[in-house]
Amino acid sequence: MTPEEMETRIVRYGDLVPCKTAFIDAHTPGSDQKENFTIIGGGVSESPDQHVHIRDTPGFNIGAAGQPPRCRNSLHDHNTAEVFFVLKGRWRFFWGRWGDAGEVTLEEGDIFNIPTGIFRGFENVGTDYGMIMAILGGDDAGGGVHWAPQVIKDAANHGLILGENGVLYDTKAGQSLPDGVGPMPLMSEAELAKRAEPTTGEVLPNHVARYWDLMALADRQPVRVIGPEALLRDRPGFEVDFITRGSLGSEPYECETSEVLMPVRGHWRLEWANGAKTLNPGDTCLVPSSLSRCLRPAMTGEASLYRVRGTDDPAGKTATFA
Repeated sequence: MTPEEMETRIVRYGDLVPCKTAFIDAHTPGSDQKENFTIIGGGVSESPDQHVHIRDTPGFNIGAAGQPPRCRNSLHDHNTAEVFFVLKGRWRFFWGRWGDAGEVTLEEGDIFNIPTGIFRGFENVGTDYGMIMAILGGDDAGGGVHWAPQVIKDAANHGLILGENGVLYDTKAGQSLPDGVGPMPLMSEAELAKRAEPTTGEVLPNHVARYWDLMALADRQPVRVIGPEALLRDRPGFEVDFITRGSLGSEPYECETSEVLMPVRGHWRLEWANGAKTLNPGDTCLVPSSLSRCLRPAMTGEASLYRVRGTDDPAGKTATFA
């Protein structure tokens, strides 16, 4: 693989193309300034305006959300895993039918494997524009988004209607549902009753890992953060490792599946037989399988990244372990 070919598999942070009309709450006050980024795979955007950087998927999708302070993403859920780590800023995640069952605040580098089957939302509670990176289970990212009924009702009051085909229509722009396409039905009370309402104490131990704890654990070898035998035990169809300066040796390695490298801090040097590339915080690199590669920090100072690899586990509900 030439350096030019590898560059096509790297999405640079500075080249990310935002979509401000990605979801049904795009006009709802308090949520109308958020930006959605679809980096690897088609993602879950409901807007034809969404730019997709790399369409090929390694069994999962990579996306991101950028928001100014006090901007909120409305309550929703997915059929498969939704994992976030904080790249920039300070974020509050909340969950439950009305968003009041539990909450947690994450700092830069913290990671949250959100349980399936619960409504969740998040907001930037920092003082500057913030960015969170997302991993979504499955090639089709779980088949889309399921919104809490009040979100759909609020959106209609501000001109946005979600069709049963999963596409947004903006009545303020003169759009309407096409013939034969009805509005997305609201969840029934029976469906809503199936959504869990876990407390903060029930969620945190098994679903959140803190950056500085991971830094301490990964001083000599990579730390498996998400996986059946990981700190956060799950089988979402992918596994996540946390890597620091001391985690990897200097010897090249290969991987049977594609892997995605997502630097958090510092600059990383990806080298292979025919070239090398430097990866920076916020960059996303899809490395092909069976390519012998060497990964190391490019300079002194703090260096960390998340590495994501697909597995044979089917994407689906959060796993339960005895």
